[in-house]
Amino acid sequence: MAHEEKNNASGEEQLPMLEVTEDKDQADLLPTPVSASASAPRNGAGSGKRLSATMIIPVWIVLSSAVIIYNNYLYNTLEFRFPVFLVTWHLTFAAIGTRILARTTHLVDGAKDVNMTKDMFLRSILPIGLLFSGSLILSNTAYLYLSVAYIQMLKAFTPVAILLISWTFRIQDPNKRLAVIVFMISSGVALASHGELRFNLVGFLTQAAAVAFEASRLVMIEILLHGLKMNPLVSLHYYAPVCALINLAVLPFTEGLAPFYEVLRLGPLILISNALVAFLLNIAAVFLVSAGSGLVLTLAGVFKDILLITGSVLIFGAQITPLQVLGYSIALVGLVLYKTAGSK
Repeated sequence: MAHEEKNNASGEEQLPMLEVTEDKDQADLLPTPVSASASAPRNGAGSGKRLSATMIIPVWIVLSSAVIIYNNYLYNTLEFRFPVFLVTWHLTFAAIGTRILARTTHLVDGAKDVNMTKDMFLRSILPIGLLFSGSLILSNTAYLYLSVAYIQMLKAFTPVAILLISWTFRIQDPNKRLAVIVFMISSGVALASHGELRFNLVGFLTQAAAVAFEASRLVMIEILLHGLKMNPLVSLHYYAPVCALINLAVLPFTEGLAPFYEVLRLGPLILISNALVAFLLNIAAVFLVSAGSGLVLTLAGVFKDILLITGSVLIFGAQITPLQVLGYSIALVGLVLYKTAGSK
């Protein structure tokens, strides 16, 4: 989604910073492609908005958590350890799905308002698509080495990465409040990492690279697509085919033909249902962006992450320590402050 859309996170035009609250979540397989900033509709009764938020936020939390848990189940329980193939399959499913929705519903009508020229595609969509592909592949690969709980903790560093990139390239100026937030989140993630019982350097570096790709993608969206309105599905409509082709080019050099043989073992039902859950998450994101304020969505994302970590412990037997709980709590406070800092 581009600047005026707000996928589970938001980045309002007038904010003094780039924002990503949720993009750190949506993503684990098909995160909302772009950080957005659409505000909730101004018309309509307040009770209607509250009812909408009450209905859609739990649905989004369930779907977002289901995507991550389902992917982890495929990778580590069913031992389908082919993240590049799975990401490519999801993107292909999304590319087809958005085009079906464009013909049968109004959910992708926003694509008609986007003047997609060759120059815009080459200078904006393609480079952002490359970063998106890198982010998806790396973030999914991390599940081969790290627990769901620890990965969620590391994702809390995404806003810090965005701020550091923005400061480095002078897209925005640092200030004391943001410096304190950077310190809080960084310290919290460092404590969580220090307390990790099953620390794996390869997994840590892979997830760190995924965060760097994701942060770079969101910064580039802010620069290259500033002011362009796209909801999550419209963004997916444009990015999914590009990313699928990029991943398809990478696949022979990373996983070869092995995943195609393993698909026969898994069967089509698992692959289709897995991709469908991820696609439904993007549909839910369309309704989510108009369901409440950015802060409400931030808190919903925090609640989802806490549930995911709890679920990782209960379902997959992940081990977390008191030091990790303390560190992640500090990082979450910094994350909420990050959101509220941009609201003032």
